Amino acid sequence: MKTLFTLLVACVITTVSAQSDISKILTEIATAPSAKNIENDIRTLVNFGTRHTLSDTISSTRGIGAARRWIKAEFDAISKNCHNCLEVSYQRNLVPKNDRRIIKDTWVVNVLAIQRGKTYPNKYVIMSGDIDSRVTDPNNFTSDAPGANDNASGMAGTLEAARVLSKYEFPVSIIYVGLSGEEQGLYGGQHMAKVAKEQGWNIIGVLNNDMIGNIKGIDGVIDNSTFRVFSEAISMDVTKEQRKAMRYYGGEVDGPSRQLARYIDKLTDDYMTNLDAIMIYRLDRFGRGGHHRPFNDAGFTGVRIMETHENYNEQHQDVRTENGIKYGDVITSVNFEYAAKLTAVNTLTLASLAAAPPAPENVMIGGAVQPSTQLKWEAVNDTNTIGYKIYWRDTTSPQWQYSRFVGKVTDYTLKNIVIDNYLFGVATVGKNGAESLIQFPRKLIPRN
Repeated sequence: MKTLFTLLVACVITTVSAQSDISKILTEIATAPSAKNIENDIRTLVNFGTRHTLSDTISSTRGIGAARRWIKAEFDAISKNCHNCLEVSYQRNLVPKNDRRIIKDTWVVNVLAIQRGKTYPNKYVIMSGDIDSRVTDPNNFTSDAPGANDNASGMAGTLEAARVLSKYEFPVSIIYVGLSGEEQGLYGGQHMAKVAKEQGWNIIGVLNNDMIGNIKGIDGVIDNSTFRVFSEAISMDVTKEQRKAMRYYGGEVDGPSRQLARYIDKLTDDYMTNLDAIMIYRLDRFGRGGHHRPFNDAGFTGVRIMETHENYNEQHQDVRTENGIKYGDVITSVNFEYAAKLTAVNTLTLASLAAAPPAPENVMIGGAVQPSTQLKWEAVNDTNTIGYKIYWRDTTSPQWQYSRFVGKVTDYTLKNIVIDNYLFGVATVGKNGAESLIQFPRKLIPRN
């Protein structure tokens, strides 16, 4: 809804409601992120010299202190432009000196901007980038560590997403956050996940953006048309009984993070041009970690979004030339147009989830030794819900293949769809067309 007042100022706020056409809004958002804005933000972050977690916090021009103050100032400016629509704050955690990568007592400080939802203020979708950078020695906090791609690109994308989405009002809250301490042991994410758990945040999904700007891989491949989404198979809070049930009823690759990855894949197919999501069935790269992991560890839904082809010569390296090979995470290696496209994937996902009604709960399934499959679920208490959609796919398919909108019912039988041959799920559909994450059935329908 556009009022006379908002038309008189620089930023017009569009309310995303049940009457909104979500496909129209997502089409706008798909091309909204600015490569120039992202380039300017990456250059600013690189110019702080180093953003090592243990680096200078006093200087106004160098070190992580200057970087996080600048990030907060950017969020404040974005908020001012949308009539103070963002709640901007620091989130601090004192990490004592330890034997590994925190060699002195250190304040790990995140920078948060919360765009509060109008209907569900305590439900959140989150986009994160990392503030900190490093060189070869993880404890070297004085040498230049530009961190242009790792991870000024993810941080710049998060700022740009806030610029784009702050022009809209959503039912669900959106958090844009710069996390610190990633290179020293995921400390910023650990603290934020702990706070979320203690305060009872209802987190729908976390999109961790870590390295979204490189298109020239160590393998010699140049590729600006794909990106990776890393997602773990099942939630860490799955019970022993649920694990046992998976042996008989399925669900080994259908945890909430995997559903979020599929959601991202579908939105990319529907709204992005010349860009394809590659779903990687791993929590993260082989033996490595990122800032979605602490949220997964706490039982929340999280994925990592990043480039397809990494260049290890430009990660965690002292800036130098050795045997004719250039090392270091410098800005000349960042493709700003590509980073803008991956930022758009985030804005699409955040907007779609923030506009959707709550997902169905207590989804159950039945149909053993029957010609048809029955699904049941609890009704969602949301006036903007138009009904539910059942999805199913071959057991070997990575993505949902078939769907049927079944209306505003809570019990439906798919006739002549044999339960043995497919996997199933249910999503809630809003009047605006936005869909919730698909929920995999975790219980059997009780027999009469």
